[in-house]
Amino acid sequence: MIHRFEILSSTNDEALDPRYAEGDVVWAEHQTAGRGQRGHTWIGGEGENLMFTMVFSPDFLPPVRQFFLSEAVALALVDAMRDYGIEARIKWTNDIYVGDRKLVGILIEHKLLKGKMARSIVGIGLNVNQLEFDPSLPNPVSMAQAAGREFNRREVLHSVAEHIMTRYDELRAGNLEALRQEYCSLLYRLNEEHWYAWPDGERFRGTIRGVDMSGGLQVEHSDGHVASYMFKEIEFVLKN
Repeated sequence: MIHRFEILSSTNDEALDPRYAEGDVVWAEHQTAGRGQRGHTWIGGEGENLMFTMVFSPDFLPPVRQFFLSEAVALALVDAMRDYGIEARIKWTNDIYVGDRKLVGILIEHKLLKGKMARSIVGIGLNVNQLEFDPSLPNPVSMAQAAGREFNRREVLHSVAEHIMTRYDELRAGNLEALRQEYCSLLYRLNEEHWYAWPDGERFRGTIRGVDMSGGLQVEHSDGHVASYMFKEIEFVLKN
């Protein structure tokens, strides 16, 4: 069920309410305290984009395999964009890119209960019809810019939600390796040498080779050794 609000502090915060069941969608036109990864604030064009959260109870998924939910959601967004003629790729961990520009941001938060994944809330910010962006944003793009036409946002929301549920069913069925391989095949910069940075700012050249079972990004360094990096252990250098 889709629950639409004109204004919320955060769709992720609202989705924590136990009245929302698995598969429910919390959609807001405006968020006063929307948040993205790394503590960033999500800035969305009211009436132009989609800001929503889906609720899941993946108690079948061991906590050490929680990244597979991220993979399923990212793949679903690529699936949905392909339906609209937009070829997208997945920028590890949870961004969807068209070319070198960011189309979607995803923030997933988990609640554990007695060692099990009791509740997961999947927050999604999708640029749909916005044509002008805040200059402080480094590289945004919208569906309208990518496809050259305007979209019905409710239709897009339904499509994305359906694709997410389809991929979630694959996850529930235990198709973990197939999901991981497909996720890896769609990685932004896969098998291309680029600049990356460690948290201290030091840069190095590396080539993305895939993602391991824990969600670590596998990067081959110039000397040939492959290292696996977790969230916040490596940064993409988008501009040299």
